[in-house]
Amino acid sequence: MEYDGILLGMGNPLLDISAVVDQDFWNKYEIEPNNAILAEDKHLPMYDEMAAKPTVEYIAGGATQNSIRVAQKNSFLWHLQWILQFPGATSYMGSVGKDKFGEEMKKNAQDAGVNVHYYEDETAPTGTCAVCVLDGERSLIANLSAASCYKVDQLKRPENWALVEKAKFYYIAGFFLTVSPESIQLVAEHAAANNKIFSMNLSAPFICEFFRDPQEKALPYMDFVFGYETEARTFSKVHGWETDNVEEIALKISQWPKASGTHKRITVITQGAGPVVVAEDGKVKLFPVIPLPKEKLVDANGTGDAFVGGFLSQLVQEKPIAECVRAGCYASNIIFQRSGCTYPEKPDFA
Repeated sequence: MEYDGILLGMGNPLLDISAVVDQDFWNKYEIEPNNAILAEDKHLPMYDEMAAKPTVEYIAGGATQNSIRVAQKNSFLWHLQWILQFPGATSYMGSVGKDKFGEEMKKNAQDAGVNVHYYEDETAPTGTCAVCVLDGERSLIANLSAASCYKVDQLKRPENWALVEKAKFYYIAGFFLTVSPESIQLVAEHAAANNKIFSMNLSAPFICEFFRDPQEKALPYMDFVFGYETEARTFSKVHGWETDNVEEIALKISQWPKASGTHKRITVITQGAGPVVVAEDGKVKLFPVIPLPKEKLVDANGTGDAFVGGFLSQLVQEKPIAECVRAGCYASNIIFQRSGCTYPEKPDFA
């Protein structure tokens, strides 16, 4: 199989400002554990406050970009770049500012082997995400800035659309629904018309609540739907399903009408230390995760993104779903033991 440019991601590239904080900090900014929200005015002072902390780290992030980097450097590609180990197997598009943070993220992604096509906006700085870590739990507050400047016109540029035409698999986190649903729809329709695989992530409760319309418009095109149990339950509540049972919710999402009958829909929901829920063909399967002693848990930031990256790294090789889940669990387990969505130089997934 030809792997060059096989997987394309689109999303909001953000520089993660990550630091361990205390309970008073969480209370001050009304932070909830395992949550992801867009920054409001009341949150803006936290970025300077976190930057002043001695434990602060700056890490190239953004949900989709994390997943693409992990897929590229992880298992797909572990013998080819972590898990794909084959430079150029993945591509990524999004918007950054024309500044040093944007340049640093570009270098970080390129060093991982990802073919990056950023739109550089000259009116706004590169977006940032406050990663607030307390007792191993994380909460994300994103200030999109330049990331919110991506428009469908950028996607239509010949050099960018060429990446869409070249790819056979697409992954977009739900967060991009806040920026360019038109771009998502264009790629989704292309995938359906050309028998390619299109996947998205529920991403966060607020996406399911406040971006329901564009999410529902894209859902018929999704061949794979990823998510965490929290947003899955929110999706259920928003649609009046009257169930908190993750297995039932996953099954209902998998049975949502599709725009194309070429591929069935498979829903994959993670539950932290609980088993991974996979719904397909009217049935649900549970896959255990890799146990991790509490003393080895460093940071939950990026673990869900890493799971998707590991999963996709095997999917593009047309491996069985069980093997995709195994790679996802492996990648997530590694990221749990590190600060932010970072990884060792070489994976030992086999």
